[in-house]
Amino acid sequence: MSEKINQQRRRFLGIVAMILATTQLGRFGSANAQSSKPKPTVGTTMPFDSLKQINAGVLNVGYAEAGPANGRPVILLHGWPYDIHSYIDVAPLLASKGYRVIIPYLRGYGTTRFLSSETCRNGQQSALAIDIIALMDALKIEKAVIAGYDWGARTANIIAALWPDRCKGLVSVSGYLIGSLEANKMPLPPQAELQWWYQFYFATERGRAGYEKYRRDFNKLIWKLASPKWNFDDATFDRSAASFNNPDHVSIVIHNYRWRLGLAEGEPQYDEFEKRLVAFPTIAVPTITLEGDANGAPHPEPSSYAKRFSGKYSHRTIKGGIGHNLPQEAPQEFAKAVTEVDGY
Repeated sequence: MSEKINQQRRRFLGIVAMILATTQLGRFGSANAQSSKPKPTVGTTMPFDSLKQINAGVLNVGYAEAGPANGRPVILLHGWPYDIHSYIDVAPLLASKGYRVIIPYLRGYGTTRFLSSETCRNGQQSALAIDIIALMDALKIEKAVIAGYDWGARTANIIAALWPDRCKGLVSVSGYLIGSLEANKMPLPPQAELQWWYQFYFATERGRAGYEKYRRDFNKLIWKLASPKWNFDDATFDRSAASFNNPDHVSIVIHNYRWRLGLAEGEPQYDEFEKRLVAFPTIAVPTITLEGDANGAPHPEPSSYAKRFSGKYSHRTIKGGIGHNLPQEAPQEFAKAVTEVDGY
């Protein structure tokens, strides 16, 4: 073999080695992330390399995990209509600081499935909270920092309020989101009701059929309305939209919003928890609440919920055109809040 061919071969192998090395550095499950790793770019990080599955309560839960197995646990909860990729840039930031990061698909999303076809496809607030307690039990996690937004923030609020011994600290986008069926009977001013237009659409069978048929287009519209200044690309949306193909997704979403309006029954096993939540229990665990300065989704004013947090508490408004999906739009700020509340 000539020297010229040898040189070409060595050059080719060198390029292949460089590509492989770069790919490995970019992978997400590393427990030994280097501090010199480039700052993640929002919306461009690779998808989670692999998902895990575990039976927990009534579900087989799909979840992503990052960081060392013996790290301090953090559970990150997504909202509707989003998925675990809201934390695609938050997870490596926390993993690099030694946290064990758990990001589950909520019931009705991604690879999470009900263990029985007979189980009610229930989207009420306390059912989702019990799911996360069951997941913690299955993973043998006694206590964790719990953080989330939208449905995930409400779920985290409920855990912090009803099971404070399981919650080391709370990060909640849009603050205190625990709901009450009694409070939901009260009409809102017209402008506020307008923001909940989809809730009334879902109350009809036409709305259910429309969401079933157009769920992808529907949810992309919600992304745009909820984060009007977030210029996400199609690839970013498509990555999350795959989770809406879950066979229970439509049923869970429709039940969630109908239940809020008293148009769908909950399950008796959750009655005790809902009775406690009607009183809007205070949250005593250390808490940081966050809000984006361009959140286009319905959300309360920070001054209206500050008194609901009786422990060490602070609020931050994140500026720069940040919308509803705050962890994906402002991952650095979200991760910082998690690490700070852990130190309270």
